[in-house]
Amino acid sequence: MKAAWYETQGAPHDVLVVGDMPDPQPGAGEVRIRIAASGINPGDLKKREDAFGIGMSYARVIPHSDGAGVIDAVGEGVSRDRIGERVWCYGAQSYRPFGTAAEFTVVPAHHAIRLPDDVGFEQGACLGIPGITAHRAVHAGGPVVDQTVLVQGGAGSVGAFAVGLARRAGARVIATVRSTVDEEVAANAGAHHVVRMDGRPAWQIVADIRRYAPEGVHHLVEVAFGANIDLDMNVIAVGGSIAAYATDDPRPSIPFWDLLFKNARLLLLGSDDFPAAAKLEAAAAVTDLVASGWRGLAIDKTFALSDIAEAHSYAERKRAPGRVVLTV
Repeated sequence: MKAAWYETQGAPHDVLVVGDMPDPQPGAGEVRIRIAASGINPGDLKKREDAFGIGMSYARVIPHSDGAGVIDAVGEGVSRDRIGERVWCYGAQSYRPFGTAAEFTVVPAHHAIRLPDDVGFEQGACLGIPGITAHRAVHAGGPVVDQTVLVQGGAGSVGAFAVGLARRAGARVIATVRSTVDEEVAANAGAHHVVRMDGRPAWQIVADIRRYAPEGVHHLVEVAFGANIDLDMNVIAVGGSIAAYATDDPRPSIPFWDLLFKNARLLLLGSDDFPAAAKLEAAAAVTDLVASGWRGLAIDKTFALSDIAEAHSYAERKRAPGRVVLTV
């Protein structure tokens, strides 16, 4: 099969190689997917450049955890009825060396989720990490029906999913954004109210959020914990929760006493290590969301597998909303 891989970490044009590898074979409980599209997530870029200082977990890595395609082989214990099934997958390169930037990938059968017929492979390749992270970020604090949920960064990949999933779960959703284009993305994703943050003092942002949530926000989905924690503290309701899946500052300080007197809960979420049951629940909810005709998923640009280095470079420098996808 054709595949892209790296054996050392660094800049995309320095380490990414495209070549031939043996076709993988599914083991017991696994399926093989002929990949049509491979989604690029920020975590894939961070792993390749060793942003977390962990080093290489495997001698050779085929990047990307998310993808979509057609099951063409199954391992022992998996029904052959699944052969020919259109699927999206998650976790292909989570605690595994070979992801979806290849003609084939092998994943546990429950990581391959039936893709609705009217959802394209490029869209399907964008569901895994952002959708599952968003679902966990929305629901980790408990049910959100009839609650007010604030999604910080509501135009980002996880943010847009969080907006859509929270609204579908019955929440009143406020999203913060930083541009006119982002405002449209968050609105399309389902936000009831959108608050602009760009170039505005914190007190004005707080006032806008409080206008939509006078008693405070019950649950917050946070993309920049370090930068936003003071703002979050000023809008969270007593007994509210903050679910953070990313931060701008790896060692942020927090307003401890202010949050203590709010009886606030902080939930820190690492997507690779969500409970298996939570991932399955999230996968079902994400599939249901996109099957419903949800308009929050946009593709910014696609690249061929052979152009993966340029695709990674583009994903690192891009500022426009929307996903970057490899077509295989």
